[in-house]
Amino acid sequence: MTRPADPSRRLFFLGAASLALAGSRGAMAAPSTVTVITSYPDEFVSRIQAAFEKERPQYRMQVIWRMPNDAYDTLSLPDQGKADIYWSASPRSFARLAASGAWQKLPANHSQLPRRIGNTALGDAEGFYTATEVAGFGFAIAPELLAARGIPTPADWADLADPRLAGLIAMPVPARVGFAPPIVEIVLQALGWERGWTLWSEIAANARFIERGSSFVTDEIANGSCAVGISIDFFVNSAIANGAPIRFVYPRHTGLNPAHIAVTRHSPNPRGATAFVDFILSPTGQRLLAHPDIRRLAVRPDAYAQVPAGSFDPFIAARQGGLQFDSDAARPRLTTTAAIFQHMLIDPQDELQALWQRTRQAETGGKDTRAIRALLGRPPIDEATANLPDIQRQIGVRLEGNGERPLAPLELAWRETCRERRTQARLQLDEIGA
Repeated sequence: MTRPADPSRRLFFLGAASLALAGSRGAMAAPSTVTVITSYPDEFVSRIQAAFEKERPQYRMQVIWRMPNDAYDTLSLPDQGKADIYWSASPRSFARLAASGAWQKLPANHSQLPRRIGNTALGDAEGFYTATEVAGFGFAIAPELLAARGIPTPADWADLADPRLAGLIAMPVPARVGFAPPIVEIVLQALGWERGWTLWSEIAANARFIERGSSFVTDEIANGSCAVGISIDFFVNSAIANGAPIRFVYPRHTGLNPAHIAVTRHSPNPRGATAFVDFILSPTGQRLLAHPDIRRLAVRPDAYAQVPAGSFDPFIAARQGGLQFDSDAARPRLTTTAAIFQHMLIDPQDELQALWQRTRQAETGGKDTRAIRALLGRPPIDEATANLPDIQRQIGVRLEGNGERPLAPLELAWRETCRERRTQARLQLDEIGA
């Protein structure tokens, strides 16, 4: 005969089963980690992180801060540093890592987003990485200092050649400061190779060059040392948010530097990584970029519907023809033009300033200085030579390598060519009595 079941025993097993099921559900509900390598500052990342984890509570962000060169090394390891995401404003790093097979393709579920703003591509054609925001180049200005000198607010690059701005322009050294090389190319693309270099020669004669490790360009404007600083918007916006009495002006011809995001090929949490990409590109994520602590330019046109009146909208600027700069076309020769800039305009700056001062005085006296201007503004090589892959490779190896490397032989020739042209300009100024 079967003995009746003990009710207390039955309740024990039911309770144990319920606890096991609850524990299982609790384990399933525990947030999974999404590991993000980035160089963004904490005030930016922390706001994005809080919003992401609130909207997607099943995930938690783990942030690993790496500057682009260090991030490249980490992401080149066999396990890619166990990262799920790389998110940074370093287009060159994304392209180099894509070539080495570091990324997996992003889901093609963002068809509503534009592929370009003006001539700036918002991601690669293969779909391995995409832009999350863009930054614009332009001028930090000290309105009171400009007004005191009777100098109008510069609206485009040619305005920086105004002789009244001599010694009042702060500019980063293109060969030394990471964000600066595209600045040279913006002018070259807008005006053409010959006219662009002539304008750069005049601007350089007015400039104070800011080296890596010294004060930022915005510091020179905020402390009254200079009236105009050539920079990128988010550095200036950060200074403004901290109370600096300066403004930022986007010139008529400007360029955009896209920040990208990619999912690593060996992502430990690909589903979480995709969720983070989706969030960053969502209306919620894009609207966060306008926050006063962030102040970045969104890649969704609809994100600009709620920004303050008068804010810069790159999509409107593109429709007006002001964003013709092609960053992809410029990228292969960025180091080449940065090196030319160094040898032609920065190293001999004292001599160059004196020659331009004499040239301007001669023009004030009605003398013909066209040949002198051509000598002072002519680069040591033509555009076709600057576009040669072998030239670009030689300069790139020197400027992008670790540590100081000696000048390439071709650079020594460039320096000599520039020196000879300055000598010829000086002799011609002597001839016309300037």
